[in-house]
Amino acid sequence: MAGRAETFLEIGDHEVRVSHPDKVVFPEPGLTKLDIVEYYVAVADGALRGAGGRPMVLKRFVKGIDAEPFFQKRVPEHPDYIGTAVLHYASGRSAEEAVVTDAAGLAWIANLGCLDLNPHGVRADDLEHPDELRVDLDPMPGVDWPQIVDVAFVAREVLDDHGLVGWPKTSGSRGMHILVRIRPEWDFATVRLAAETLAREVENRAPGLATARWWKEERGESVFVDFNQNAKDRTVASAYSIRPLPDARVSTPLAWDEVRVRRPEGFTVRSVRERFAEIGDPHEGIDRDAGSLDALLALAKELGPSEKPPRGGDGSGRRVSTMPLIEVARTRTKPEAVDALEQWKASHASVAAQLQPADVLVDGMRGSSSLWYRVRINLQHVPEAERPAQEALIADYDPWAGKVWPGREDPS
Repeated sequence: MAGRAETFLEIGDHEVRVSHPDKVVFPEPGLTKLDIVEYYVAVADGALRGAGGRPMVLKRFVKGIDAEPFFQKRVPEHPDYIGTAVLHYASGRSAEEAVVTDAAGLAWIANLGCLDLNPHGVRADDLEHPDELRVDLDPMPGVDWPQIVDVAFVAREVLDDHGLVGWPKTSGSRGMHILVRIRPEWDFATVRLAAETLAREVENRAPGLATARWWKEERGESVFVDFNQNAKDRTVASAYSIRPLPDARVSTPLAWDEVRVRRPEGFTVRSVRERFAEIGDPHEGIDRDAGSLDALLALAKELGPSEKPPRGGDGSGRRVSTMPLIEVARTRTKPEAVDALEQWKASHASVAAQLQPADVLVDGMRGSSSLWYRVRINLQHVPEAERPAQEALIADYDPWAGKVWPGREDPS
């Protein structure tokens, strides 16, 4: 029997249309599109604490969780309960982005096929001064959860020592986020500097466990404290966001006494909805703790400028890696990237056997409206005489093919 074409929900003072409510979004737990919408309504108080009043990029999974999403900065036609804010980017472009303030707005966003919420670190009423510093603990391959937890407590210690309060949550994937409310008195560049300083101090206190090195091939098997999530154009999945994993995992706020005893896989749409009904939001008090960056900025002066990578001597100004890297493929989707990697390993079995987990670099890269994937190999653990040379790429996807840049003629 065909599913319903639409249904309508009364949410507060608004009627919200849900198209194709019976469409199965997560086959493994059997969650439908209507289940997703109703989840966000149920946890609205917590989700709005993270995303409400902030402009957000719409990350739309219109073809399901197994297909690549597309990113939509400009808000489509919308009802009057959806606000907007115009953001101006360093590229000179601007975009009128969606701003939600109530449960009906969350339901409308979910109906567009957005699983996770991706707000900027600013409020719509002050777009140039972030009110949140975001600490993203991103584990490299080979790093397990206990190491992430150890780094989280080091980060908490650094924050405490500098007069700031961190609020932890699972990322909904492999890592952890620590959110820090700050007074909106500093611009993006200054907030990013404070975040980088925090990352460097975490690395200083936990060498080998954590790293502030921006270039992935230099991190080893450590937890990267990703300070660049505080750049002006960046967004992160906010609290109570559903992630596109088969078990419908959720980015879940935690109390600090839960961090060592809970695991990310324990937080899914169904379990988090029950948890929220039982205990509410562990981050309920987050907005009472807006702090100052003065102490971190003083530490930035004490540490001095961070180490910069060498640049090429060909006049291009491009960074030169300090590691022996080769590129294997550029692909449109992650499965294609994994397939290309397996082809390369089969052709270089003796070399592949010497690689460590962190030597295999499969990176999602932001294209014009969607992700694409780059596969590289770090040959640092392979004797120099045995290192294969750069070869023709197994796949060479061009994410910019056919793109017409404003102010330029079509290159075709």
